[in-house]
Amino acid sequence: MPDDLYHRDVLLWSEQQADLLRRVARGERVNNVDWDRVVEEIEDVGISELRSVESFTTQMLLHLLKVYGWPGSPAVDHWRVEATVFQGEAQRRFAPSMLRQLDAEKVFAAALKPLKRAKYDGRPPRAFPQSCPFTLDQLLNEEPEALEALLTAPPGS
Repeated sequence: MPDDLYHRDVLLWSEQQADLLRRVARGERVNNVDWDRVVEEIEDVGISELRSVESFTTQMLLHLLKVYGWPGSPAVDHWRVEATVFQGEAQRRFAPSMLRQLDAEKVFAAALKPLKRAKYDGRPPRAFPQSCPFTLDQLLNEEPEALEALLTAPPGS
């Protein structure tokens, strides 16, 4: 196997490595397993899934914040649909081990950042909460309508 196959054709490289690993699992001795890259790729799969859940949760919250910030906008129904879609994608990819690495405040800050100077319908938003009013469990499991209600609730209620 050429050393640069990973860089030239990662799909072919992955197929060949999978075949070699299956042979190793059957007890065969093989010499061409690219162990360093296989280990790296396995780690990257988990990191990629974690980042996708974080990204989908951020997008969901961004759309809920748009609904909160511009409640009279004609785009509100679209934003609600988008929030629901993004939440579903986050739920589908979520694994319990991600809880220790996901941070609701970080997700909230990432969702809020692009809205700091945003205007819709020529208007700035109403003031956003300064901290995340949700737990990670709520973001992943509560219906978006319930999350909207938490956004509008007075702090500490």
